[in-house]
Amino acid sequence: MKKLLAFIFAAALLAGCAGDRPEILPEGEGNLKVHFLDVGQGDCILVQFPDGRNMLVDAGKNDSAGVIVGYLKKAGVKKLDFVVGTHPHEDHIGSLDVVLKTFPAGEVFMPRVTTNTRTFRDVLETVKDRGLTITTARAGVSILKSGSISVDIVAPRGTQYESLNNYSAVIKITYGRVSFLLAGDAEEQSEAEMLAAGAAGLKADVLKVGHHGSRTSTSTPFLKAVAPRYAVISLAADNEYQYPHGVTLDKLKKTGARILRTDEKGTIVFTTDGEKITFATAR
Repeated sequence: MKKLLAFIFAAALLAGCAGDRPEILPEGEGNLKVHFLDVGQGDCILVQFPDGRNMLVDAGKNDSAGVIVGYLKKAGVKKLDFVVGTHPHEDHIGSLDVVLKTFPAGEVFMPRVTTNTRTFRDVLETVKDRGLTITTARAGVSILKSGSISVDIVAPRGTQYESLNNYSAVIKITYGRVSFLLAGDAEEQSEAEMLAAGAAGLKADVLKVGHHGSRTSTSTPFLKAVAPRYAVISLAADNEYQYPHGVTLDKLKKTGARILRTDEKGTIVFTTDGEKITFATAR
């Protein structure tokens, strides 16, 4: 079965509330919005670019489809120009098949790794049925460059990892002077590889904390390089893994970053004009 999945996947690959509300930037064509959806124990991030294009990064668990589809429709999404499945764990790609069946999609990005799960097979089958192809998500791949906006994949940098988490597509979004780093579930091994490639390129105003705040991610050197003003943790309250781990929270607090958790705040939406950055939360 693993050989079959690898063949299918290779064929799909292309070569190649208003609490916590500070000053709110007005709606307008010049704003970039990044929505960290509250999908319980999982990740789902909607990025809305100033030119009207949309990118979805991950799609929560299998039971999150209704919440995600409803949210996207409410946000005015008609098409997903870019879709990223950071890695093939169910809490990241669980509802990706339903999302792709619901919205027209442009480019799809996933790391070159397979897993023998029904969830992963569902995503591959949907990609094929929709006539889409998959571009390998790896360091050096540019998702978008347009004016003062760039969206680049900075990890994974390797090709062989014991942990699926280290295959996570880590995405750097830059708009003017404001940047976001979406770390997926990347663990310390991947973080070390990113640092070795150039710590200066990791600095970001907003860090989507790796692996839901697990102790396996967010190493001190990595956190020092990113130096975030805001740290977003996506997770469910009272989850079975006891995320976020205390050691990670302690490290984040020492940086002075403001910690925002979806289990406490609900969905978190950042808005930036490329200079200022604000956020609002809503359950």
